[in-house]
Order: sequence, then structure tokens, then C-alpha cells
Amino acid sequence: MFIIMSNKDSALSKEQQSLLKQFKKQITHPQTTQLLQQQAVEKAKAEEPENDWDLFKKATQGVQKLDHANIANLNQTKRKKLDAQTLAKRVAAEGSAETEGAELSDTQAVLNPVGSQQTLSYRIATLQHRVFEDLKAGNLRWFEAVDLHGCTVEQARAAVLQVIQMAKDENQNVIKIVHGKGPEAILKTYVNGWLRQHRDVLAFVSAPENQGGTGAVLVLLKRTEKNPKYKQ
Repeated sequence: MFIIMSNKDSALSKEQQSLLKQFKKQITHPQTTQLLQQQAVEKAKAEEPENDWDLFKKATQGVQKLDHANIANLNQTKRKKLDAQTLAKRVAAEGSAETEGAELSDTQAVLNPVGSQQTLSYRIATLQHRVFEDLKAGNLRWFEAVDLHGCTVEQARAAVLQVIQMAKDENQNVIKIVHGKGPEAILKTYVNGWLRQHRDVLAFVSAPENQGGTGAVLVLLKRTEKNPKYKQ
């Protein structure tokens, strides 16, 4: 049996009286007290700091996994220069039809020898100066390159004609020819003479140092206007 005392009749301290009031409430309103306790517990949980895993799950909510098929492969091998001797053999096997029977005379080369360190430069009169300067600076991306090292004159001639034809077939207009810097600059002299005669050559110039320098030329070709592979 509980005895309820009034404040007047009690000699209890204020703290004791406060505890007594709370005890009375628990007796008279047990459901209300339980609800308040539950709310207090939930509030305490809500105020607890979230751990790293919970924060990570919140931050990545809605994020989709990457499709590896869309990731660029940075380990792709660099494109190699064409083998001139292989090209020459291909020309011999296929005949001269692929090069449209272009006949390149050696006379101009013989009459105009060039030095191993000499810078080659040629352009047709109607070519825009800006385009030629871009070619000279190496700003125009070349489609294919052929290395003439180890070739005979005839092999080099066939390779030059073949790489020009390949570019035309793909509607490309810039190629690179590596002729080397031999002491007598024989292949360099012939390449200089051949390119000046070819009807599809608009310009050529010795490459920038980082692209071969005076041991290579960048060649600008006419665009193929009516190539069935590239209908407008």
C-alpha cells in the first residue's frame, strides 16, 4: 500500500519531492510513461553519428556500376610504319593498275641531288599558305607512314606509289615517307624527285624534328572527289 503525502506534511527535500511526483505519474499513467521512454530511445538513436559504411551507402545510392566495355584501352599498341619491301612486293604481284600507271622519272632526281641534312620543301602555286604552314609544323595528322630503309630504288618507288594509292582509297590526304639521312642521301634525292612529278601531290616538306626531321617528309595529297566508298 502506498501512502501519498502532501508537500505541506512532508519534510522531504525538493529533489525527493520531484522524484516522488515522477513516481506518481508512472503509477497513474503507465502508458504515457512508456511512450515517452520509447521516444527518448529513438531520439538518442537518431542523434548517434553514422558510421563510415552507412555514410558510404548513402553517398553511392543510385550510382550504377561502370560498363567495362566503355573504358578506353590505354595499352593499345602504337601503329607501326608500313614495310616498304612488303609494299613493293604487293605492287609487283598486283601490277601497276592500283597506282593508275603513274610513271615517275628518275631524271629530275639525278639532275637535282639533295644533301642528307637538307630540308625538303615543295608546294603547288595554288595551295593556301596556311595549309602549307600546318603541314610544315606537323599539325596535320598523317594517315599512314612507310619506311624506305633497306630498299632498292625500285622497291622504294613501288612503295611510294603504293602508300599514295592506299591513302587515296581511304580518302586520306596526308602521309609520311621515311627516306633516311644516308651520307649520299640517295633515297632522299629520289623521293624528292618522284613527289614533285606525282599528279596527286599538292605539297611536301621535311618533317618536324619530333617526327623524323630531315630524314622524313610529310606529304599532302589531293582529296579523292568521286570515291564510291565515300558517297556524300
